[in-house]
Amino acid sequence: MPGRYPVDAGEAELLRDLDRPGGWLLSMAGVPQSYVDLDDPTYLDFEYVRLMADVIDVIDEGPLDAVHVGAGACTLPRYVAATRPGSRHIVIDPDAALVALVREQLRLKSVPRLKVRIADGRVGATGLHDASADLFVLDAFSGATMPLDLATAEYMGDVARVLKDSGTLLVNIADGKGLAFARRVVATVRGTFRHVALLAEPGILRGRRFGNLIVVASPAPLALQALTRRAAGGLTQARCVYEDELVNFVAGAAPIRDGDSVIAPVPPPELFE
Repeated sequence: MPGRYPVDAGEAELLRDLDRPGGWLLSMAGVPQSYVDLDDPTYLDFEYVRLMADVIDVIDEGPLDAVHVGAGACTLPRYVAATRPGSRHIVIDPDAALVALVREQLRLKSVPRLKVRIADGRVGATGLHDASADLFVLDAFSGATMPLDLATAEYMGDVARVLKDSGTLLVNIADGKGLAFARRVVATVRGTFRHVALLAEPGILRGRRFGNLIVVASPAPLALQALTRRAAGGLTQARCVYEDELVNFVAGAAPIRDGDSVIAPVPPPELFE
């Protein structure tokens, strides 16, 4: 049912999409967090989620063992379950009340082979087996900001432990003018993974407006040409930045380590109006 619901992190709101009978928007403190179409899980409304799906779609065919840090309405687990039958999902999120809301109101139980662990991203990752994941999705936000302890070199080292040698990491970053935070996160990921790329809409890449950037990383070579074509050909018309161009993007920014004083970017208030 549409409405406002108390959750551990404050208040969540569910809004029905009047244009799509199965469409629902989940917001937290006025910030849109997830969109799901219960009738068509392959429909992805948010631009950055479509970019993540582009990456998933170029991974070798077949079911995936996936880890998702940050639950929301479980948009990507639903997408992967629909496009790659037989996939297994571990979803990690600290907000038990939010998970219960999504389970009750947005048919989470209908997603096959999905398990939820109530824990923060750091603690939840420590309990995962070595070399157990084909896909690791890091899309965790507290309000509109990424928890800093999930952006450090120490955490990336634990993610690398969990990923298979052919596994893929996806990280959703939000940043704006100057992209100082995004540059440091990319530097952090590059310090752990040999193969890294960045996907974003050109205006966001130039720091002209606040928005989402997707970091893609793997111990194995990425399908860069396929990613470039998909990103450019989609509704978002994003760019794929890698190799020397990615080095220029980082511009000598330092990796983030546990205990560093880092200010996570906050979107301008008018962004969600």
